Amino acid sequence: MSPATIADAFHQAVQSHQSGRLPEAERLYRQILSSQPTHAGAMHLLGLIAGQMGHHAAGIDLIRQSLLLAPTNPDAWYNLGGVLRECGRHAEAIQAYQQAIALCPTYAAAYNNLGNVLEDAGQLDEAIATWQRAIAAAPSNAQAYNNLALGLRAKGDLDGAIAAWRQTIALEPACPEALNNLGAALTDRGELQEGISLLQRALAVRPAYANALSNLGIALGDMGKLDEAAECYRRAIAVDPDFAEAHLNLALDLLRRGQWREGWQQREWRWKVPGLESGRTFRQPRWNGEDLAGRTILLHHEQGLGDTLQFIRFVPLLARRGAKVILEVQAEVAKLAATVSGVTTVLQPRQPSPPFDFYCPLMSIPMGLGTTVDTVPANVPYLHADPQLTARWQNKIGGGPHRKIGLVWAGNPNHKNDRNRSIPFSLFLPLLDLKGIDFYSLQKGLAAGQAVGYRIIDWTAELTDFSQSAALIAQLDLIVCVDTAVAHLAGALGKPVWLLVPFVPDWRWLMEKETSDWYPTMRLFRQERMGKWESAIERVRAALTEH
Repeated sequence: MSPATIADAFHQAVQSHQSGRLPEAERLYRQILSSQPTHAGAMHLLGLIAGQMGHHAAGIDLIRQSLLLAPTNPDAWYNLGGVLRECGRHAEAIQAYQQAIALCPTYAAAYNNLGNVLEDAGQLDEAIATWQRAIAAAPSNAQAYNNLALGLRAKGDLDGAIAAWRQTIALEPACPEALNNLGAALTDRGELQEGISLLQRALAVRPAYANALSNLGIALGDMGKLDEAAECYRRAIAVDPDFAEAHLNLALDLLRRGQWREGWQQREWRWKVPGLESGRTFRQPRWNGEDLAGRTILLHHEQGLGDTLQFIRFVPLLARRGAKVILEVQAEVAKLAATVSGVTTVLQPRQPSPPFDFYCPLMSIPMGLGTTVDTVPANVPYLHADPQLTARWQNKIGGGPHRKIGLVWAGNPNHKNDRNRSIPFSLFLPLLDLKGIDFYSLQKGLAAGQAVGYRIIDWTAELTDFSQSAALIAQLDLIVCVDTAVAHLAGALGKPVWLLVPFVPDWRWLMEKETSDWYPTMRLFRQERMGKWESAIERVRAALTEH
């Protein structure tokens, strides 16, 4: 081939490549190289095609050969970075992108993809800084804004992420990913109307967008529109039958409405949701309802402390069926868990276990038993405070005619639903002026500081584990609290509990009842309007004055 013919063939090959006609482009690149083996451009782009077709080793080799011929080609370094990233060679990909940027300091796409591979490598701070440099190099780069938003969201900077997604949409108004991500972020922040509007816009662009359908279901569910939410989850599953988050969201909706048989089944999808995988493997089979007479079963915790306290109620039931029960729970509740009837061994995480025949995650027991609203084992107390600790707290508190009421107003701030369940301590102030009542703080964490200076007794520094908390609670007449582990602890101890429940509650409190199927000594005070706790607090105050 003459030089002119090679130039024409290369131009045609690039056009075919850019149009997605990869076999035609590959044929032309090979023809060029057969005539001119040192044609760096054809070698580079032939390597790119190899990478695009999944032949990563060949692609890397060809692009590296092209760089021996033309080491100052930033595009070749950029594409080498892409192929290396595809096969998980993060450190080499980072070096390739950095070389592309060194040759072309305004190479916005290289900055953007370098940010992506830094994130892959777990270097999130560096990735965020790199996406910001991509934006500085190309302020109209919507993709870099979207990546920056995702990185900020992963860092917990929700406000920064929302601002970046707004900029993405300003640059690319019909970007379904940005519309979906911003809608989901606003939903998490409680701005439901705008969140729903954005999610609907995403679905107008891409009607079969499973993630947007699931996120729309969450937003509608947060507004109390449960039928519409369930329809969104089912549509998402129809689009993507293996979409674990949509199955889990549907499960929580079904359980909240008392449809427990299907709800338990759908809830098993939690093991496929990123971040919720148990990471536990056993050579023994998982228990799914088989006869346990004469068998040993290991029950292990999986999520929060409140979940553990709630679901160990099933131990006595399994023991009555003839099972020998080994219980593995968090260290904070291990001593207390040993008081549940029917448990033979209590382990803390990763302690060696005696031999067993089956295992089961605690929150999967109801599915194995076919538990319904009508068959919840609700015999309380099923946990018992340590007598020696109880005596100590009895001496510390003393007698007296005043009622003794424990208060909890906030949960873990990292909990996804904390904005709905936690209450500022200032809203509890109308309770503190009631006569004949001594109030005791059971509040741990940063929120405890909200009560400093008010008429509330605070010995929480001595509550080093749940056994100490149980012994203190045993001396109190009533617990008034938000939806945290303390509510489950007090309920499991058989103490009177008045629980403040959000407008759209956690699934276990159902939707309308003023009592709990899980804890017979519990009374529910529900929000009447989303985000407004004042009327619920007023009803608590009125109920206290009646007793």
